[in-house]
Amino acid sequence: ASADAGIALDGDGDRLIMVDHEGKVVDGDTLVYILAMDRKRKGALKGPVVGTVMSNMGLEVALKAAGIEFFRAKVGDRNIIEMLHAHGGVLGGEPSGHIIDTEKIATGDGIIAAIKVLSVMAESKKSLKELAKGLILFPQVIVNSPLQKPMTIEEVPGLSDALTRLGKELEGQGQIVVRPSGTEPVMRIMVEHADAEIAKRHAEAISALIANAQ
Repeated sequence: ASADAGIALDGDGDRLIMVDHEGKVVDGDTLVYILAMDRKRKGALKGPVVGTVMSNMGLEVALKAAGIEFFRAKVGDRNIIEMLHAHGGVLGGEPSGHIIDTEKIATGDGIIAAIKVLSVMAESKKSLKELAKGLILFPQVIVNSPLQKPMTIEEVPGLSDALTRLGKELEGQGQIVVRPSGTEPVMRIMVEHADAEIAKRHAEAISALIANAQ
């Protein structure tokens, strides 16, 4: 049997991930892009779209190319909602599938988000793949660097300076996010770049710096 789309929710139903008719995963960043572009076409988009520090750089590039402001909040749907309220926005989301539409509901709801995406598909008569055509997600490398004891970024010798230097090198072409895990003794490293090899090289260099500092 064939289907136009698949829908997956998390345990409490506040996050949504979809798959297109070819079985390709459509993550939260892509869903935010589809909803933002639909609102833009209808003249119904208010304020900026808000993602998080973990949102793919490709989303920011694609939205800006369409004349849509994009802001980044800290990870967490509450932080997205706060930034939307602060800047008069109504739409935001996370790669993990939290989709926020403050005009419809005050928090994330996977079922409502799925209905909105399906509505865009029905009205436009386009597949998820076609609707996401203007979005090119940057390659992303994620490394969990083990810690012998809990450490902040500032407590790892040379890490802050290295992140500042690498951030300047990647400006406009990628991003680096490094943060201690809140659940296990690791430093989470995420590097994005249009060139996957560059992303991998930077992620490995940061991980090696952390390992050598212990």
